[in-house]
Amino acid sequence: MQTIYNTLNKIIEGMLVLIFSLLVLDVVWQVVSRYVVGQSSSFTEEFARFSLIWLTVLGAAYINGQKEGHLSMDFLLAKLPPKKQFKRHRVIQVIMAIFALVVMVIGGGNLVYITLKLGQLSPALLVPLGYVYAIVPLCGLIIIFFSIYHIKITFNPNSNEH
Repeated sequence: MQTIYNTLNKIIEGMLVLIFSLLVLDVVWQVVSRYVVGQSSSFTEEFARFSLIWLTVLGAAYINGQKEGHLSMDFLLAKLPPKKQFKRHRVIQVIMAIFALVVMVIGGGNLVYITLKLGQLSPALLVPLGYVYAIVPLCGLIIIFFSIYHIKITFNPNSNEH
């Protein structure tokens, strides 16, 4: 499981760097084409919007996999004895996995299915919107994997990783 976790983190890191780099290039091209050429490109705004969606959702899944990455208020949790802290961490991970399953995988999967079934295309890039929204159920599955990983590995009181 550790190998899958490490590999998945490396893949997501690479995708985040690539998407962010493309977003920066896109915005720079938009500024250059608008102020130097005098006419902005028609696809740059839409591409920036779609890449920002992917960057945000994939970044949320990535941060979910990191132990100390999420912003949290754990003052009261830190006051609990270690055994109760582990139980609370497990409950939190189960709730996050259920949320990811219901909202992201099932809800996002329905959104992808409907938009692909209806044949909705983006106006400028003419990309099926189902492909743009496909990141939501994919990241839901990634969050579920990370939650299971944290339950089994990270928040194990007998493990040396916490």
